[in-house]
Formats: sequence, structure tokens, C-alpha cells
Amino acid sequence: MAEKTVQRGALPSPRLGAFVAMMAALLTLTAIVWSSSLPLWIGWRIYSEQVLIVALALALAITFVTRPARKGVARPPNRLDWALAIAALSLGAYLMVRFPVLSQNVFYHPVEALIISAIGFVLLIEGVRRSMGWALIVILAAVCLYALFSSELTGPLQSRSIKPDRLLTFLILDSASLTGAALYIAVTVVVPFLVLAQLLLASGGSAFFSDISLALTGRKRGGAGKIAILGSAFFGSISGSAVSNVASTGAITIPLMKDGGYKPKTAAAIEAAASTGGQLMPPIMGAAAFLLAENLQVSYGEVVIAAIVPSLLFYVSLFIFADLEAGRRNIARVPEDRIPPAAQVMRRGWFILVPFVVLLGGLFAFNLRPETAALYAVAVLFVLSLLRTYDGRRINWADLWRVLVTSGRAAVEIVLITAIAGMIIGLVARSGLSFGMGFFLVQLGKSSLFLLLMVTAIVCIVMGMGLPTVGVYLLLASLAAPPLIELGLNPMAAHLFVLYFGMLSMLTPPVAIAAFVAANMAGSPPMRTGFEAVRIAWPAFLVPFLFVTSPAMLLNAVWYDSVFTVATALVGVYLITGAIVGYLARPLPPVLRLLVALAGIMALLPHGMFDGALWVNLAGIALGVVFYTGARRAALIA
Repeated sequence: MAEKTVQRGALPSPRLGAFVAMMAALLTLTAIVWSSSLPLWIGWRIYSEQVLIVALALALAITFVTRPARKGVARPPNRLDWALAIAALSLGAYLMVRFPVLSQNVFYHPVEALIISAIGFVLLIEGVRRSMGWALIVILAAVCLYALFSSELTGPLQSRSIKPDRLLTFLILDSASLTGAALYIAVTVVVPFLVLAQLLLASGGSAFFSDISLALTGRKRGGAGKIAILGSAFFGSISGSAVSNVASTGAITIPLMKDGGYKPKTAAAIEAAASTGGQLMPPIMGAAAFLLAENLQVSYGEVVIAAIVPSLLFYVSLFIFADLEAGRRNIARVPEDRIPPAAQVMRRGWFILVPFVVLLGGLFAFNLRPETAALYAVAVLFVLSLLRTYDGRRINWADLWRVLVTSGRAAVEIVLITAIAGMIIGLVARSGLSFGMGFFLVQLGKSSLFLLLMVTAIVCIVMGMGLPTVGVYLLLASLAAPPLIELGLNPMAAHLFVLYFGMLSMLTPPVAIAAFVAANMAGSPPMRTGFEAVRIAWPAFLVPFLFVTSPAMLLNAVWYDSVFTVATALVGVYLITGAIVGYLARPLPPVLRLLVALAGIMALLPHGMFDGALWVNLAGIALGVVFYTGARRAALIA
């Protein structure tokens, strides 16, 4: 009998659906209870590792019954799948009880620790394989081989080998490995933000942001493209996931852009680029932003502030592209009958903005932890949604249950990624590989910092072809970011550099997941859509090289310095985007496009990059004014 392909995670039976829903809701509730510090309030003294192990066990159980051993095959879970799920839950329950003993006295229980570690290792590897494939597993295997045989090497990579039994127990039971900072942030911080995102969706947040984007930009030239960019920026700041952003907003915006006159590949590329940028769009951003704050030991608010200008430049450039492309192709505005009045949209959905105010107020005014601010925002939004939602109804307890379930299911992949990434990071540090790799990278950077940045960017993009952004950031933050910092780069800039290029793998062929999903929805060739997305999202490939040399781009300078840097960068982005599109106020001939691009580069360069850069900025702006004025006059004469 022929096997059918289905979407990953499909649930073929109500009984299975009920089991998965229960496990997912328990995962969400586990994270919320721990994030709220409820155990401490009631005097229940437990280790954070115990909570993390329970969350991981629930994530594994969901994976085994929803992700078949062979990808793309439609069948209910078999006996092996159920056995693995039960084993995961049993191991989680056992370690929940025994972890305090094993963590403090592991040398007195070597056989028990080895057996438990072996079972846990096998379950985690199989769960990760089913969920994300082999990429992370291959990396872990390479690091394990190094740890086992590092004493046989010579030079900076030589280190003291770790015995196999010690290696296995370290990976599973050591607090610097499996249950380290990465998994802690995923469970404690990321899950509450996932709950906020899902509750916003249940309250009509996606429809509200689509309608307000339509009301604000629909009457402008190329309004369909601008709606897609604005809506994806709003929605991306909630979801923090490029693929889910494309799937959610693209269903509306891609047909709208195609009907408006954009080519299918351009419509798909605009949506993919706008959705990918949501991972770095304040105030919520993606899961990696929370891990970045933990790695740098800074507040999440500092990360939000640092990300403002890079994300602004990115989305402004997309907006400019949509406008200039519309001018070049004579793409009209959206028909009036499809544009809702802005006042009406705000009257219906004003409450959607309240949790953002609560979140930002908690982070910046009251200096709350991110998870605490998110839980306050969840509570406020839930109370408001009991009164009304954007579509005019009221949220009920069944909706709340669905929010808990969808949040838990959305957290599964993040939990598994951070668990195995924590093992890799812990072993890299324990084995001495971080020192050896750091030595090589520092030597490379001493000869050419730009070369080191290029190598780091390429590695981030290549690794991202098989890993989500969170996985890329976690691995490169432990290997590539420290040498950059040692060579004098601002720590925030070094980590954001890694995060940016890890994100860009979603757009970069040959494996551009976000672009391919959008291409499928638009009916355009996937590879051509991927290259079009790279062309449209060009600032994301350039801006990281700029902010590593200019603290003002991360708002880490005096206010007038930051204002000037942002202003010149916006002028540069406009000019370069015009050169890429080939249009300012009129179509540009090839030679003029090159000159406009040169003027844009001159304006975009940070004025502190080298002596005399300020005069280069001013010259670039002056040339840009001349070119734009000339194009404007020629268009009027024509």
C-alpha cells in the first residue's frame, strides 16, 4: 500500500490528539509555574534542573508520537514510538526525583548514573533526529570524538582526553551541559513569550496588524508590498519565527501583492524577507535574543535597544524597495473598497497594543525580568480578551486551553535545540576545544579582522542551512564571538553579528527555508525566489559589518552621534536600494545606477570608521541629493 505524505506533527486520531494536547499543556504550565517563582513562594525547594528535565521529557514524548521515524510518512505512532514516549516520561519522572542525589554524589552511583545517562542520550538523539534531522547530531558527534581523542592531537588543539563513561554522564547529568543556560532560557523565558504570542493570535492580533497595515499603507504607491512588510514586521515581533510568519501573513499578503502587479517571485521574496527580519524586531524578537542577553549577562532591554537601529534600517530598506519597485512597474495602490478606516481598526483592536505597553513598561520602567514582564502582559491581555477580541467575540476557557497547547507544541523544537546545543557548548568548554578554536580565530583576526568577520558570516550562513537560528547562534556564540571580542569588538556587536548571519540562512540559497515556503505559496521558482530575497534584503548582509565598527548604530554612543549615524545610514540605504531597483524618480541607466550606489555607500559608512569618514558621508549625501533632484526633474519633464 502506498504511503502518503503529510505535514509534520499531524495527529491522525482524537485519542492521540488528546495525549499530545495534555503533554503540550503540561509543558507550558511547567514553564509558567517555574517562571512565576511559584515553587519558591509556597516553600517548595527544588532544583531548576529538575524542572528542565521534566520539560525536556514532555517535549521528547510529544516528538516521538507526532514525528515518525521516517519523515513525511503518514501513519499513527506504532509500538516503538509509544515505547520511546513512555521511556522519555519515565526517565523524566525518575530524574525529577533522583537528580539531587545524582548531581551531588554521582561518583558514588557510577552504574546508575551511566545507565541513566545512556538512556537519556539515546532518547535525546532520536528525538532531535526526528525533529530536526542530523545537523546538530553530526556536530555533537564531532565534538565528542575530539573530547575522546584530543590527547592524540598536537598544537593548540591538544588537550586532555575524557573517558567515555565520564563523557556520557557529563553530557546528561552535568548542570553545565544538558540542563545549562540554553535550556534554562528556553523553558523559563521563551515559553512565556510563546504564550503571549499565541494569546495575541487567539485575540485577533494577526488580523489587527494586517488591517492596521492595510489602513496605513494601502493608499500609497505599491501599497500591497508595504502592507506585507508592515504586517510581517508587526507579526514577526510577536512570533519570532520566520517560517510561521510567512505561513500566517503570507496567505493574505502574497495574493494581494500578485493582484497589485508584483511578480510572483518578488511578492514571495518581499514576504520572506519581511518575515525573516521579525526575529530581530523589537520588542519581543526571537528566542535567540533571550539567549544573547544571558550570554552577555545583560538585561533583555539592552538587547532590545541595540536591535532597534539595525532592524529599522532593514525594514526601511524593504519599504523603500516596495515603493521604488512599484514606481518602476507602475504598480497602483490597493483598491479603496479593500482598505478599512484606521479609526475603526483602532477602535476594534486598541487592546491588542496594551500588552506591548505592559511588556515594555515592565522591562524598562520597572526593570522586571523578561519572563516576569511577559507573564504580566499575558495576564493583562487575558483579562481584556475576556471582555472582547478583535473579531467581536470574547475569549473563553477553551481558547485558553488551546493557547496552552499551541504554546507547548511551539516550544518542543526550541527545547530540543537548546538541550542538544547545551551539550555541545558544555563539551566544547570542558574538552578545551573552545581554547584551540579561539586561538586559531584570534590569529586569523590579527592578520585581518575583516577576513575573520567574513569567515564567521559564511560559517553562520552555511550552518544555518541545516539548523534553526537558535542553534546557529548558540554554537557560534561559544566559538566565534569570543575571538571577536578578544580582538576588541563590542561584545553586543559581536553577538548580534553572529545572530544576524544565522538568521540570514533563512533567505540564502541553496537552503532558504523562509523563501522556499513563500515561493510555494506564490507559485514561483524556489531558487529564483531565494536569490530575489537576497537582493531585496541586502542591508541585512551589510549592516552587521557596519555596526561592529560603529557603536552608534547600536545606540551605544552619545545621542547626537547616534542620530547622525542613523540619518546618514537611512540616506545610504535609500540610495543603494534605488540603485538595486534601478529607479529613483525615474528609471536609471546603468552608469547612473553605479554612481547612485557609490553615493549610497559613501553616505552609509559610519563616520567613525576612519579619519575623514565624516566628509565622505557628507559628500555621499550631497551626491545623492544631486542625483535625486536630477531624476525628479527629468521625470517631470518627461
